[in-house]
Amino acid sequence: MNGRVSAPKTTRHLQDLQRILRGEAPPPPIAQLLGLLLTSVEPGRVVIELDASVRHANPMGTLHGGVICDLSDLAMGASMATTLEDEESFTTLDLTSKFFKPIWNARLRATGRVVKRTRTLGLIECDVEDDKGSLVAKVFSSCMVLRGDEARGR
Repeated sequence: MNGRVSAPKTTRHLQDLQRILRGEAPPPPIAQLLGLLLTSVEPGRVVIELDASVRHANPMGTLHGGVICDLSDLAMGASMATTLEDEESFTTLDLTSKFFKPIWNARLRATGRVVKRTRTLGLIECDVEDDKGSLVAKVFSSCMVLRGDEARGR
């Protein structure tokens, strides 16, 4: 993690993501539905990839912006999860996306990074790039850490 983000004392969430990465646990249902693939996990940073195709198209034939948001949301949420203690959970407060170019068929790579983490909040950013390394979208999110009754069952 970068200098602004402290590693958690307990690492269940990080270990759960590493199990998915190794194929020892199934990915979340949304990842299966959209075809999102976890390709890298480390504390405060997660990479998710997608082979965008016609099945992800909007009525104009290009990649639907909501799919980019889902891809980014999963990368950012997973990167936030790597910073949580075992008994903690989180909820997303907002998500802002900036789109730079249309996509038809391409391998997309979303890199989610925790920029700042306090006891109660996280600021996360995500770069979505195509298979040529060109920036497709930049997405930002803030998350609130949940504890106790708020975190149970999440």
